Amino acid sequence: MVHESNAVPGLTTRMVEKYMDRIMVSFEDSRASYHDPEKVVVTGTPVREEFLYTRRQAAREKLGLDERPFVVSCWGSLGAREMNKMIAEFMRCEQEAGEPFQHLHATGSFGWRWMPEYVKDLGVDLEKHPSIDMREYIFNMPTCMAAADLIICRAGAATISEVCASALPCIMVPSPNVTNNHQEKNARALETHGGVEVLLEQDSSGQALFQTAAGILHDDVRREAMASAMAELGIRDAAQRIYETVQELL
Repeated sequence: MVHESNAVPGLTTRMVEKYMDRIMVSFEDSRASYHDPEKVVVTGTPVREEFLYTRRQAAREKLGLDERPFVVSCWGSLGAREMNKMIAEFMRCEQEAGEPFQHLHATGSFGWRWMPEYVKDLGVDLEKHPSIDMREYIFNMPTCMAAADLIICRAGAATISEVCASALPCIMVPSPNVTNNHQEKNARALETHGGVEVLLEQDSSGQALFQTAAGILHDDVRREAMASAMAELGIRDAAQRIYETVQELL
């Protein structure tokens, strides 16, 4: 058996597919991507239990948030230079709009070397704007996701599993620098169900991200619909399903 976390099969899965008795996938829609759909078992992808069971109100209290919406943004552990620049511009938009929401951004290790100064050069003094929080890493991501109203992120397999488990509305900017453009395919799979707004990197800007985020956060009906769609896509007992699939085959 093989487990494929992405919405579409990667190269390795394609190479071994015909030899497999079971192909475990994250989404029902993925079944159509395989030559023998009868082999496919929808198990989901396991995530840490904290993503499943952290309570929203407790998380918001722990983070010291007020009643305004809370946005989390990140581009992965290393960060992405151009996308970090867009988030810096996003912060300037927040400042000019009077900080309509609270915002936590993780720059990644490379971004942390230059982004704090870059933000200052754009005229954003974070010391005067405590609602805008920039860090190198977010070490308590399950707590932050549980507290958040929106996340802005890439569309890697681990990320989509965590945002689905957290039932969190999402703006996804897929990385264009991946094999077979699989991140956009991941994001589109979620977009089809209404849980994600997809912006391609080539079409993105700080202003575009800010306007998209504001549009979602100011529309309670839409935001709740997006959260419900993500909750339906998330499979909370993925580890158990994988275990049972293994036992069945054995």
